[in-house]
This record gives sequence, structure tokens and C-alpha cells, in this order.
Amino acid sequence: MSRIDGGLIDRTRTLTFRFDGRRYQGHPGDTLASALLANGVRLVGRSFKYHRPRGVLSAGSEEPNALVTLRSGARAEPNTRATTAELFDGLEAASQNRWPTVGFDLLAANDLSAPLLTAGFYYKTFMWPRGWWEKLYEPAIRRAAGLGRLSMEPDPDAYDKGFLHPDLLVVGGGAAGLAAALTAGRAGAQVVLADEDFRLGGRLLAERHALDDAPAADWVRSVEAELAGLPNVRMLTRATVFGAYDHGVYGVVERVSDHLARPGGAVRQTLWRITAKRTVLAAGATERHIPFRDNDRPGIMLAGAMRAYANRWAVAPKGRVAVFTNNDDGHRTAADLVARGVPVMAVIDPREDAPNLGGYPTWTGAVVTGARGRRGLSAIEVVRNGRPEWVECASLGVSGGWNPNVALASHHRGRPQWSEEHLAFLPGAELPPGMVVAGAAAGNGTTHAALRDGAMKARDALEELGVRAAAIDLPEAEDRPDRPAAYWHVPDRGRAWVDFQNDVTVKDIRLAHKENMRPVEQLKRWTTLGMATDQGKTANVTALAVMAELTGKGIPQTGTTIFRPPYTPVALSVLGGGDTGAHFRPTRLTPTHEWAKAQGAEFVEVGQWMRAQYFPKDGETHWRQSVNREAMAVRKSIGLCDVTTLGKIDVQGAEAGEFLNRVYSNTMATLKVGRVRYGLMLREDGVAYDDGTCARLGEDHYVITTTTANAGLVFRNMEFARQCLWPDLDVQLISATDAWAQIAVAGPQSRTLLSRIVDDADLSNEAFPFMACAAVTVCGGLRARLFRISFSGELAYEIAVPARYGNALMERLMHRGQDLGVTPYGTEALGVLRIEKGHAVAAEINGQTTAAMLGLARMVSEKKDSIGAVMSRRAGLVEDRRRLVGLRPVDPSRQVVAGAHLFTAGAEQRTETDQGWVTSSCFSPHLGSYIAMGFLEDGQDRLGEIVVAADPLAGTDIEAKVVSPHFVDPEGERLRD
Repeated sequence: MSRIDGGLIDRTRTLTFRFDGRRYQGHPGDTLASALLANGVRLVGRSFKYHRPRGVLSAGSEEPNALVTLRSGARAEPNTRATTAELFDGLEAASQNRWPTVGFDLLAANDLSAPLLTAGFYYKTFMWPRGWWEKLYEPAIRRAAGLGRLSMEPDPDAYDKGFLHPDLLVVGGGAAGLAAALTAGRAGAQVVLADEDFRLGGRLLAERHALDDAPAADWVRSVEAELAGLPNVRMLTRATVFGAYDHGVYGVVERVSDHLARPGGAVRQTLWRITAKRTVLAAGATERHIPFRDNDRPGIMLAGAMRAYANRWAVAPKGRVAVFTNNDDGHRTAADLVARGVPVMAVIDPREDAPNLGGYPTWTGAVVTGARGRRGLSAIEVVRNGRPEWVECASLGVSGGWNPNVALASHHRGRPQWSEEHLAFLPGAELPPGMVVAGAAAGNGTTHAALRDGAMKARDALEELGVRAAAIDLPEAEDRPDRPAAYWHVPDRGRAWVDFQNDVTVKDIRLAHKENMRPVEQLKRWTTLGMATDQGKTANVTALAVMAELTGKGIPQTGTTIFRPPYTPVALSVLGGGDTGAHFRPTRLTPTHEWAKAQGAEFVEVGQWMRAQYFPKDGETHWRQSVNREAMAVRKSIGLCDVTTLGKIDVQGAEAGEFLNRVYSNTMATLKVGRVRYGLMLREDGVAYDDGTCARLGEDHYVITTTTANAGLVFRNMEFARQCLWPDLDVQLISATDAWAQIAVAGPQSRTLLSRIVDDADLSNEAFPFMACAAVTVCGGLRARLFRISFSGELAYEIAVPARYGNALMERLMHRGQDLGVTPYGTEALGVLRIEKGHAVAAEINGQTTAAMLGLARMVSEKKDSIGAVMSRRAGLVEDRRRLVGLRPVDPSRQVVAGAHLFTAGAEQRTETDQGWVTSSCFSPHLGSYIAMGFLEDGQDRLGEIVVAADPLAGTDIEAKVVSPHFVDPEGERLRD
């Protein structure tokens, strides 16, 4: 092919690009495919299975052959369709699935193995010998899988996400879509028009027929200018609507800067979530081909694509040109080529009454039965009047009719309906709510019908919303109906390709029929039909027709697969919306985050929260020095820690106590007002999954806390229980985690400090004992909640204020406690303190431990029922003898690491002799030794025994003494002082 005059490209500028290392030139308005064709490049890739040479087949997103890798390095983007890649200066592209080059591919030897690689060969071949699967078959298949290759480097580009809520979403910017958008836009409705092309117009840009005696492109430009001037209309070009979801939600990918060499300051792609009240699907139609022997030669393309390249991109075939068609649209291609000065050898049409639009010979009652030219078409075999003859031919356009693009209409599992009139599937009755289909997608394929259908469907959709839309003046357009014939393939013993990318032939479908893989879902999987990047857009209907012939049933009885998102491939980067690195998931900051940052805190991610890990001071050269100092400050004076991240759930209602009785394993209904109780929650299988506190602030008002990691899970489970298990209970739940800032004030001086900020409250041991709670005011009237609870083993409190005052409260406490030696401490010191006290957290409550293992068996009440209580008494759980113990290494300087396995001293270390494992470990500055906690067989009866903690990864064995898990103040005198 080569450049001709005309087209919609900007010839005033020249763009330079490379393909497979060679330098070429094109113009703005070109796609990579049109530019390659204009430079005479016909061979662009290799097929997946047989590595057969492939050329450009289509001109849009239905392209199965011309898959390339754009750019290089970290920005390499494999499996990009050259037909949709907009040309830019400096574009770098490479062919795929070939070695060493696309012109000389040694893997083309696979084509010689075609008799062995028939339909379903992978199901049949890799069954025996069974032992070869993991050693040979699977590794080989994985190496062969895929077409392009990822760079395996982090994506350097930025991605974004956005939300739109229009009255009307118009999918497709062709004749029907433009008419619909113009109708709705003039009516004042909020409109979003989305089209996957970089220019609006759809097939109008590929045709020569006029609108109101002027080029169709002129009308498109005028409509686009008017829509751009309407403040209620938003046009999204380079935007593919890839999925229709519930509640009128559509997923759209806008390729913001894919047409630039580098995105610069712009994002590369944007993921739009569009929630539309009504939707007009005007997605057009896709041309299908007619399989015949060796119909996959480079130089054979869809006739409509050949017409588009000539009219829009000014690229026309060189040499002898022919068109093979079973419908009138193929004749339009021939007429347009002749009008562009390209002689057409013949239009080959199996119909006896085929038309002739002038300027070319028509061979009626004839078919193409074969092709020659491995790297490029050189001749075709034509059968006329029963006699075959080989005819020299360099380019062949093939048209087997048009398939309406019904994919989005099927995303809610609505099945397309077969139309004998159109010889195609049309949208069925079960459309996504709020959707109507217009134009060629609904079977109204002429320009005249598409314009009027789009405008009418938009008016009807707006009328349902109470918006009155006036009829608009539409241009006069061609209205010549197509007359397709039911000619689906050319019968032959040779291989005729149906699915080009996956190398599925008519013979494969025949074999699937013989092997009883006749239902469409089985046919698809047995042959891999339609499982490529194009999702069978050009192949599926033809394949169904072939199967229908074989079964003797009609196409409606044969059926069709339905579609699911995405309509075209979507990059994972844009689905993530740029959420990589630090933005991989939402980050939550505590109310004291800025204060902690100002103190030089080191932070750690805990769940979704960023928490202060420790607060280093000048002169401290190791993190453990800071942690030791903070932990000892709590033991000797006073420490402050932001514990806002703990889950906080308000439980209110006349039957709140009864509700909590059922979700906690221990009794909560008997808790007195003004008191706190430690609680344990079990899963339905009887395994412990969370612990925390329950405070009763009033007769009908409880506040419970959960672990940071399980805050969302506990609330979800409680809400499920409230709504589904016991909807009759008078109880309401509110997640209050973000509403209250909470600070732990721990240490011997904590009462003294709190008395300086709590208004008119008696904090004496008699008036406010351990496990007391109250609503108080602080700092002259600020409402607060005070809890006397301790997870450090020291006298301690937790004070909560509205979240916006959390930072100020921390600053006030630090200021008022200077003379007391107040010290902030982070999560590392918090962990040291809780291990020294023997308090179980996530490392111990890890989803596989029971209350008995934790030493909390008495907390599972037998006087009431609760979630998981019955299952906790199963023999398998009751008989589990592992118990939580403390471990002190015989050598205090050696660390017993978490994850180490416990063995009896002197025993052989095997799975059968494993006695338990270590869950938590730290250095205790209070004891001057490493300490650990873990689960040990009959641990409660083995105190004082020496066991071995084996770490097979590090290759270490450490002797440790089994002790009580309560290393500090086992009687609890300090926290009750």
C-alpha cells in the first residue's frame, strides 16, 4: 500500500517513528497501522500458536493481528493494537511473538506441527505421564504463554481516576452518537459523549458519501464545535467505555497522553467512573470476514478497513486489487477505491444478483478458494462457473457482513438475539437498566437510519427523566440498505482461518463438533476461539455459523456466548488509578501525626494507619536505645501514646447489653455503669479472632474497643449480626474510630498528670478504681471520656476527646507533665510493654488459637450462648494442649525470634516432635534480657523447663526457660495501685 491524495491527515507536518529498528515517516492523524501501510510494510506480526505471518486486518479496536509493543524500557506497553495507536513523533514500536525477527521467525516451524496442535490438544496431550506436568509441561506452557513481554520495571507514569454523573451517557461518536449528544445537549441535559477514537465521527470519517451535499467530515466538525460550546456537554475522545456495571455505572478509560512521547506533567490515563441516569449505546458495528483456504496472508484485510485507509488515512493498495464480498457494502469499497484512482481487478461475489456501483468488473456467483504468498499476498484462487483459476493479486478486501457491537448491552448477562434479516446478533431485551441502543449497534446501519435513530433514542431517554427535547434538523444522508447473503465460509479441505490471533480454523471447529464439544461455551474453550485480545470481534459469529452448519441447526439454536468487561484490554496501572508505592492504599493519620512528626518520630504503617514507631533523641544511635528509654519511662514515671487507631464502636439501645452478650464470649449485660470489662470475640468456628474492652457509659450506652487491624472486620460482623441474625433486638451501632482521639497515659505518675487537666474529678483509687470509666470534661470544659485500663501493667488511663482536639490534648499533656518526666512512646515500646505484661495481641490471636490456648478459657461463658461458644467446645479444640507461655533465653543476650519452633531439649527436631512455636519476641529493658511468648504443649505444667527454640531459616538453636507469660508484676498490683 502507499500514500494517495486526500484523507484526514495533516500533511504540513511530518512525524518520524521506528518499527523493529527501522525509521519511517508519517503525519499527524495517522495511526501506527496506517503509517506502516503507507510505508509499504505489510508484515507486522506472527500468530500465537503457529507463528504464521500476519498483516493488518482491520482499522479499529477489533484488530487481531497487528499487535505491537510500544515504547521501551519501563514504559514498554505490549499487545497494543497498531490500528488504535495514534502516531506521534519519536514513536518506537516493535513486533511481537517472533524470534529472531518478524521476517525470519524460527518458531514458524510450529506450523509444520499443525496436525499435532489441533483443537483441544492441550487437554489431550498433557494428561500423561502424570509426573511430567510439573517438571515439563507446565514450565514449557508458561514459557510459551503470552504474546508481548512486560519490562518488569515499575511503571513511571501517573494515572488518575475521576467521577461523572451525567443525565445521559452517549457511547460512541459516530452518526448515531453525535445525533444523540446534539439532541440532548440542546435540551440542556448533562451529557457525556465518549468515543474510543482520537477523532469524533466513527465510520463517517471512512466514507465518501456526503451529508447535505458536503463531506461528512465537515458536518462532524460543525457538530463537534457546537457540542464544545455547550457547558452541559463533556466530550471524551480517546476514551473507551469498557464495562457496564450495576446502578448505571460505566467504566471508562481515557488515554490522556498515550499519543505523546512522554506524558510530561499530565497523567497517562484516567479511569472514569460514570454514573448515568440514562445511556445511549451507539457503538456501531464490526465487519466480519469470510474464511477460505490460507485467508490469513498479509495483504488480505477487511473490505471496510481497506475503504477506511483510503478515505480517512489516504493509504491505498498497490498492484492488483480485488474485493471478496457477500454483501453490498463490499461493493462500496470497490467504488471508493476506483474513485480514489485505484483500479479494482474485480469484485468477487457469490450472489448471482450482485450489484455494480460502477468502475469495476463484478464476478458474480464466484468465490475465493485460496491464497498464495507467505509474507505477503501474491495470488488468489477464484472459482467461477465451476472452474478454479489462479489470479495475480497483491491486495484483497474481504467482507462477510457486519456485526452490531452489542458487548456493552450484554454485560448484565443479557443475551443477544439473532436477526435473520440482518444475519447478525442484535441487542436482546434484557439491557442494563437505563440503556437504549441506537444506530448500527441496533441494526440501523445506514447513515440516514443511524442519524435518526440516535436522535430519537436520545429524546425518548430524556423524556423518561422529565426533560423535553426538541427534534433537531438532521442532514440528508445515504440510505442504501445492505443485502447480505448467508455465505459464511468457503468449504475446503485446507485450513481456513476463523480466529486469526489464536490460529483457530474451520477444521478446528469441525473437530470440536466430532468430539462433541458443540455447545458454544465448550466450543470456545476447546478451540480457544474468541479468547484473544480482540475477544472474537471478527470471528465469533462466523464460528457459530460454521457450527450451525455442522449440527444442522440454525444459528439461534446453536446460541452465542455473552460478553463481559472489559470491552477492550485495560492496563492494570489505570485500574489502580496510580495507587502505587506510598499510595498503594489509603493512608490514615492519627490526630497527633503532625505533632509526632515535629518531634522527629519514625513512623510505621499499621493497618492503614501511620503510627509513631519511636521518638529518637540526640545521642541515640540505635532505634533500640530510643525504645528502651521510652519503655523505662512508662515503668518509672509516665508515658504518652496515641492509641486512636484502636477500633471504637458505640453500641446503644435498650437491648444493647443482650446484643453484646451474644457477640462476646464473656458476659457484658451485667457490666455496671461506669465500669469496663475486657472482652473476647470468637469466630463461628470457635476460634478467637479479636479482643478489646467494653465500657458502659450509661444504661443503654456501651463503647467497645477493638484491635487496630480488626476494627473494620469487627464492625462489619457486628452489623451483620444486628441486621441479619437478631434484627428484633433494639440496638444500634456507630463506628466512632475517627470521631475520638484517644491517648494512653501510663506510668506511676499518670494519675498526677491527669488530675492537672481533668475538671473537678476525683481520680483516687477509691473513687475511680481500675477498670472504671466516666464521661468527664478536661481543660476547662472540653467533653472527654476517661477509662482506667492498662495494657502495660502499670497504673494507666486512656483519655478520649473529639478528634479535632487530639493534637492540642497531646501538647497540653506534654506541657503539664514536664516536671514529671513525661515521655512520648511509640508502637515499639508499646509492644515491649505488652510482652512484658504477657498481653496477647494479633501475633497470638492470629486466627488459629482458642481461648484455652490463650489462657482465657474462663471467658467463654457457659451460662449464655454467644457466637462461636458451642463450636469452641468441639473435641478437637478442647483437646488442643498448647498453652501460652513466656520464654527467657538461658543466655539473656540471645534473642528467641518470633516464628521459631519449640522442641524438648535433646529431642530430634522433626515435625512429629514439634512442641509449639514462638509468637512474639523483644528485648526487655526492665529485665535486661530478651524475652518471648509462644505456645507450648502442656505449657502451664512445664514452667521452669528448658526447651529449645529452633530457627531453621537462620540455623540457630537457643535454649530458653519456660516461665509465666507475665514477666512484670504477675499479680497486677501496679495497675491497681
